[in-house]
Amino acid sequence: MRNHGCVPRIVTLVTRLCAAGVLLTALGLGGTGTATAATPPTAQQTVPISSVGTLFFPSVLGLFPLLHFPHFCSASVVHSASRDLVITAAHCVYGIGPTIEFVPGYDKGAAPYGVWDARRIYIDPAWKKGFDTRHDVAILRVAPRAGRKIEDVVGASPLGVPHAGTNVTVLGYKLGSGDRPLTCTNGLYLTDGYSSFDCAGYTDGVSGGPWLQSGSVVGVTGGLEQGGCGEYAEYSAPFGDDVAALLARAEAGGPGDVAPLGWLQKSC
Repeated sequence: MRNHGCVPRIVTLVTRLCAAGVLLTALGLGGTGTATAATPPTAQQTVPISSVGTLFFPSVLGLFPLLHFPHFCSASVVHSASRDLVITAAHCVYGIGPTIEFVPGYDKGAAPYGVWDARRIYIDPAWKKGFDTRHDVAILRVAPRAGRKIEDVVGASPLGVPHAGTNVTVLGYKLGSGDRPLTCTNGLYLTDGYSSFDCAGYTDGVSGGPWLQSGSVVGVTGGLEQGGCGEYAEYSAPFGDDVAALLARAEAGGPGDVAPLGWLQKSC
């Protein structure tokens, strides 16, 4: 999960702006996109989106209601030919799938669209082998409910490629229960190839939440520093050919992967 529990980076606003490329742009040396505001905005709670939700540990033998278990990461339904895939951060997942439940549209402790059981996990070999943060992306195949697939119930966002210099909206739920998602919009820029944007107010639990541009999911909170350790900067692993190939493998429905406990790889 996102590592705001780690020691935060102590940086000044000038340092953040330099990292974002603002000063380089002023000198005519930029070109990767920059943050859009000198003072970053703050994430606010919003009405849930049906295709965006939370990841839970399964209820023990079904004896306890969902509310008794805190959600630990965020995720969203990604459009696919199979219509049953959910995208999140690789450091959020573990095992082979049945150890995870997805609750789309989670709203103040309620599961308006039901609880969906993960059945398979797909991760990039580079993450499985060495926790390569450039591949901190996972796709879950979830089982149908009452004969219906999840995309037919809650909708989905198509996979896209991030565009630096264009606003991105990032959603995610704080670790815990009984809440609504946080949302924030700001300009997307690049940090050593990782998608980045500046916004205050995010904390543990937002990892895996979608980064949306023009309705497409172009990132998930994670990657560098498992999504960010400081007060403002948020990150996503790069989205491109590797993520598209991962989605295609999940769509094909082949064997899933055994995901290691990536959240133990704290980076700050």
